[in-house]
Amino acid sequence: MIVLCLVQFMLVLDDTVVNVALPSIRDELGFSASGLPWVVNAYFLAFGGLLLLCGRMADLLGRRRVFLIGVALFGVASLACGLAQEPWQLVIGRFVQGAGSAMASPAAMSMITLLYPGPQERAKALGIWGGIAALGGTSGLVLSGALTDLVSWRGIFLINLPIVAVALALLPRLVPESRAPGRRRLDVPGAVLVTGAAVSLVYGLLRAGETGWSDPIVIGAVVLSAALAVAFLVAESRAAAALVPPSFLASRTRAVANVATLLFSMAMYAMSFLLMIQVQTALGYSPLLAGIAYLPYGAGILAGMWLSSRISLRIGTRWALLLAFLVNIAGLLLLSGLAAGDSYAAHVLPGMLILSVGNGLSLPVMAVAAVDGTTEEDAGLGSALFTSVQQIGGAVGVAALAIMGYSGGLTAGAVCVALGAVLIVVLLPSRAGGPRRPAGHGAGGRSTPTAAPR
Repeated sequence: MIVLCLVQFMLVLDDTVVNVALPSIRDELGFSASGLPWVVNAYFLAFGGLLLLCGRMADLLGRRRVFLIGVALFGVASLACGLAQEPWQLVIGRFVQGAGSAMASPAAMSMITLLYPGPQERAKALGIWGGIAALGGTSGLVLSGALTDLVSWRGIFLINLPIVAVALALLPRLVPESRAPGRRRLDVPGAVLVTGAAVSLVYGLLRAGETGWSDPIVIGAVVLSAALAVAFLVAESRAAAALVPPSFLASRTRAVANVATLLFSMAMYAMSFLLMIQVQTALGYSPLLAGIAYLPYGAGILAGMWLSSRISLRIGTRWALLLAFLVNIAGLLLLSGLAAGDSYAAHVLPGMLILSVGNGLSLPVMAVAAVDGTTEEDAGLGSALFTSVQQIGGAVGVAALAIMGYSGGLTAGAVCVALGAVLIVVLLPSRAGGPRRPAGHGAGGRSTPTAAPR
């Protein structure tokens, strides 16, 4: 559990770790104004686009195997990024980093899901997992500012190497291999179509953040994504061994959890983007000070994470998630009023703490609901779908909400979370989040996954 969470911390950290370092990277490597955003976007494009394919590969080919290949690929790419001498070398390195993350992240989450099959232990494990992931995103801003100011921007990539080495050395000794039962083939047409749809959508959304929604390339990418998605659904309805079985999508708990996660991610990614700009422009913070200002956010996430599993086990997934979303709405609305001349203690910190506690409460419960009922057959798919929804939601949020300005963007984010809350109340079953028992187990039975803890 510790090793898997450490790797996830590293993978999510690389979502944001380059943000503060971008000016230094531009000056040293000579990036153009249009090329610099692709230091960030290349990672998102590969990570968000390849998740479903890699999650299913983990189920069919072996979760530990795919995880280790992904971590090794991520490590090699991190070294290449740290040694890059030309802009194209860094962009390609970031794309390969994203591909490694797409392999490692869903495989790791599915291994945790199978290591802890009981409802209570699964809720606690995924609570830790979700909190660690959120801390990774927050820590990226702090770490980026510190390493860039004190060492070099290259350090933000090279610091990954010790974590990669630890994971590659320890995980084979800690977790046995697990895969879906029976001999199955990967649905190649479905894999090509869904990967193409995801990559096209993420590319269109990321470009929209740069050029606007009227850009013909943006429109073409989104239309292509929709066409590929329709073709994917048609192909899956006829496939003998579908990449995403219709029965998997038929689960109301998983469907609601993923839609709520999409809306939540739109709001939170946009908030992080806008707040970082606001404290540097309206309040005049340096990049390092802006990163340090985020430290209480991590403390709030830890507090919410500690409360999350306790609350969800006491009042149920639906009401725990509703409570968490209401806390997030309050935090977003409180922060939306931040203006020039406001103080950190009175105007930034209260909203940040409320929002961070809401994040800590939300992420673990959403993760539990998103993998509700998954078993050895489809744990990787459930984990990949959940993570993919987070990445796509983040891209949508930055592209669509950030252009509304700081106050408008955060208010729109609060509306998105409110829509998620309505879905949860109306559609989420009152009893959700437990594992599904395989056929043949009695009412009191408990499945024994292949990936049992040693």
